[in-house]
Amino acid sequence: MKAHIKWVDGAMFVGESGSGHTLVMDGPPEAGGRNMGVRPMETVLIGLGGCASYDVVSILRKARQDIRDVQTVLEGERAETEPKVFMAVHVHFIVSGKNLKEQHVKRAVELSAEKYCSASIMFGRAGVKMSHDYEIIEVD
Repeated sequence: MKAHIKWVDGAMFVGESGSGHTLVMDGPPEAGGRNMGVRPMETVLIGLGGCASYDVVSILRKARQDIRDVQTVLEGERAETEPKVFMAVHVHFIVSGKNLKEQHVKRAVELSAEKYCSASIMFGRAGVKMSHDYEIIEVD
C-alpha cells in the first residue's frame, strides 16, 4: 500500500492513495491554513471508522441480516501536549434494518474490534483506549 502527499501551500496538502483517489487536507487559519480540507488527524479517525464500518457491514451481510443503513460515529480524545496522539477513541455503530438479530450485530462489532479492523487493532496495540458500542434501529 502506498500514498503520495503533495504540499500545495500554507497548511494545505493533497494526498493521493495508491488506488488513485485524492483527498485535500488543510489546517485552520491560525495554523497557516485556509480551512479548505479535513485535518490530517481527522483523516486518521475517518480511516478507522471506514475500516470498522466495512467489517461490520461485511459480517452482517454474511450473516444474512437485512441491513438498510450503517452509520458510525467516532469520538477521539487527543493528548493536550505534543505529540497530540489519540489517547482514547469510542466507536458507535448505528445499524438500521429489518428484523435484525442483536447477537449478530454484537458479534459483528466484536469481530471488527478484536479480529478484523486493522486500524482499530493497531490503535489498541499502540495504547489507545478503544471502546465500541452499537444501537439497532428497526425499519419497515
